[in-house]
Amino acid sequence: MDFFIRKQNQPAHLYRTAIIDIGSNSVRLVVYSGPRRNPALIFNEKVMAGLGRSLADTGTIDAAAMKRAIEALERFRIVAREMDVDETVCVATAAVRDASNGDEFTRKARALGLDIIILSGDDEARISGFGVLSAIPHADGIVGDLGGGSLDLARVSSGTVVETATLPLGVLRAAAVRQGDGMTLASAFRKMVAPYAWLREHPGKPFYLVGGSWRAFARLDMHLTAYPLRVLNEYRIDIARPEAVLTGFRAMDRDAVRQATGLAPSRIETLPDAIALLRLMRDHISPSELIVSSYGLREGLLYARMDDDVRQRDPLLVAADRYGQLQSRFGEDSQPLFDWISRIFPEDPPHWQRWLKAACHLSDVAWQASPDFRAERGLEIALHGNWVGIDVVGRSMIGQALYTNFGGGPRPFPLDFHVATPEMLERAIGWGLAMRLAQRLGAGTHDVLKRSHLQRVGDALHLVLDPADRALYGEVVERRLRRLAQFMGRRAGLSLS
Repeated sequence: MDFFIRKQNQPAHLYRTAIIDIGSNSVRLVVYSGPRRNPALIFNEKVMAGLGRSLADTGTIDAAAMKRAIEALERFRIVAREMDVDETVCVATAAVRDASNGDEFTRKARALGLDIIILSGDDEARISGFGVLSAIPHADGIVGDLGGGSLDLARVSSGTVVETATLPLGVLRAAAVRQGDGMTLASAFRKMVAPYAWLREHPGKPFYLVGGSWRAFARLDMHLTAYPLRVLNEYRIDIARPEAVLTGFRAMDRDAVRQATGLAPSRIETLPDAIALLRLMRDHISPSELIVSSYGLREGLLYARMDDDVRQRDPLLVAADRYGQLQSRFGEDSQPLFDWISRIFPEDPPHWQRWLKAACHLSDVAWQASPDFRAERGLEIALHGNWVGIDVVGRSMIGQALYTNFGGGPRPFPLDFHVATPEMLERAIGWGLAMRLAQRLGAGTHDVLKRSHLQRVGDALHLVLDPADRALYGEVVERRLRRLAQFMGRRAGLSLS
């Protein structure tokens, strides 16, 4: 299925892609720009229209919800036009698909000039699965995308979507089914999942949470556990936590929940049903853990459009490389820096080397900040940047490397508690000290790194220079080499090749 209308003769890496997602709970416009594998999100706006709120009771979209959604779509159409987007996709999901007056809504939207595609339940599940694979390439388990009108399920493994299912039981419908009796909801759930035997055939694998309602659950869990980083993608939750989060929610008034999480009142209202559905899914499939994906249907639409070679690219490294070149002084390829540093840490496992490469891409991103705040700027970019393909441990190691590189010193970055081990942070400090040395040696340029290298010789660490570059070994370079060597428990030395 081709969801996109393309403008011709535009370079792919400059495309702006607008996605209008008409869901049962919200209507949203998201605009992406940049590399096809992992474009940056440059605009995001939603309206909580509640198209599916009356669906379980009346089978229709009520007039007020329809009016609000159409008004949002009219604004979104104009915004996309003003942003000069290169391709647009507009999709509608369960509420429009299932409502008896869904055709009326579609006619009104198309009268605005929007070519809406009504996704089937299987389409939703498959595309949401693609979204998780886009953010977590090695995902292996079951994806659950909880919307207002449906719960869409997909089995992902080996980089593809294997099986799909859709249940007409989103948070807005659950409220009507529930009627104050948890067994009513449980009975409806059991009836709906019965045809899908495959759901119980993969116990002990992760359950990936997609959709605003389950992200709201995760945000509340972060608050209740005082989690140090408010980054949702690849946030891991113990399977016993839903009960504890529900208990914590009931102990808080709604204003306290809103202040702690930043959630909209309409999202807070549906939290108990979202947690109830999560508990039912957990008990049915017996997962090893719950993992949040910040990517879902919208990113899945982009992923479905990619060629296989684009899909194989590392989303973290693509995004870090793009951002690093845009923010750096000279826009240079960071491969020489990675080669220069990795040579003295040959024992690092592959996933550490991948994080080092991402840190090298970002090694010059804070130069425009005040010198007194460059360390904090580098750390903030690593910890809170919109990266995917990385968990919080990887963010911490990259953050530590950048914090040290930009002058934070050979000590762990300030945080109430760290999710990376002391051994990991120590290695990242070493990376940062090596970056700091490299940045001073070549003044931020990388050609000199191709003509030089660091070498471990016995109990010493030598900087090996071409004789023609001997004068580059100035006072500050000598001092930074000595700090790196001391941190590694070695003596510093200079050699000429």
